[in-house]
Amino acid sequence: MKTMNEMKLNFPSKSRNEAFARSAVAAFVMDLDPTVSELSDIKTAVSEAVTNCIVHGYRRQSGTIYITGKISEDGKVVLSIRDRGCGIEDVARAMEPLFTTAADEERAGLGFAVMQSFCDKVRVRSTPGKGTTVTLEKRIGADE
Repeated sequence: MKTMNEMKLNFPSKSRNEAFARSAVAAFVMDLDPTVSELSDIKTAVSEAVTNCIVHGYRRQSGTIYITGKISEDGKVVLSIRDRGCGIEDVARAMEPLFTTAADEERAGLGFAVMQSFCDKVRVRSTPGKGTTVTLEKRIGADE
């Protein structure tokens, strides 16, 4: 499908920027006239991905989070959230519900499960020592 719009965004891996990322992505997809539920799904999935970058990717150290987005003519939104942090040793295990690498904190280990429940497709690519990219896909207006 032909790309109708695209965006690139990067910002420091600070917790306060999670809300910024949610709002920026929400503004980006507004052209598709999403339902409140569709918009909430995207914002929640982005929040989870950005939080994973901050908490797990950079382990609360300083880094940059990169978001790219594309909207196709058929209403498909593709968002990639990337860090250049520590990476994930075992992606399949990390995607299991309740698994977390933040043993010193109270984490539920449900980030990827939440992303999968709110998106049509979730892909995770990671290289230890080089970072992780989470790609979220959601078609807006699919229920109509």
